[in-house]
Amino acid sequence: MTSRPLRERPARTRKPPEERRAEIVRTAARIALAQGLELVTLRRVADELGVRPSLIGHYFPASDDLVAEAFTYAATRERDSLLPPEEAGLPPVDRLALYLVRLTGGEYVDLSRLWLNARHLSRFKESLMRAVDAQEAETRGALVALIEEGGIEPAGGALRAALHILIAVDGMGTYANAAPYGADPLTAGPDLGDLVIETAETHLGLTPGTLRARARDCGVSAGS
Repeated sequence: MTSRPLRERPARTRKPPEERRAEIVRTAARIALAQGLELVTLRRVADELGVRPSLIGHYFPASDDLVAEAFTYAATRERDSLLPPEEAGLPPVDRLALYLVRLTGGEYVDLSRLWLNARHLSRFKESLMRAVDAQEAETRGALVALIEEGGIEPAGGALRAALHILIAVDGMGTYANAAPYGADPLTAGPDLGDLVIETAETHLGLTPGTLRARARDCGVSAGS
């Protein structure tokens, strides 16, 4: 009996360390957005990538560090999509309008859930707490810069106005897990995004309707 020739196994391509690490973080961020930061574990990420958990552990010996980096990656991408670098040439008030209309338009529910999740877990995970603090500072700084560059002089200063706006945004985000057709009249009542926009216009001293109008002129409206 003649023996069959053995099939040669395809050689595995070893990815460069930077590429592999970035792939791990992207995968962890995807899991976090879809199912929560609690499910970002070495084993779960390894299963998603079809590798051994020890490989993930090589890059992230402490799983808490992977959780923090997954959050940072997702939050950074959020900010880049809300304030795209290619729009840097637009007037600052237009960029501010686009930022708020996009953020309140219903397309960022998963990210609102992620922020809720991260703030809760950060009580127990120091590396995540540092990541949340850093991302909050980045977003706050970007908002203050837009207000100042736009020549807007709100009562109390740009930082105070930015904080009012971000607190309103965070308040809207606390309802990210609310059932869309629940018994709570709040979820079926006023549009929470409108309340954020109104808060921004009030504290920036802008005429009501200014931000949505400026965003529309740039081709962006609620839900678009």
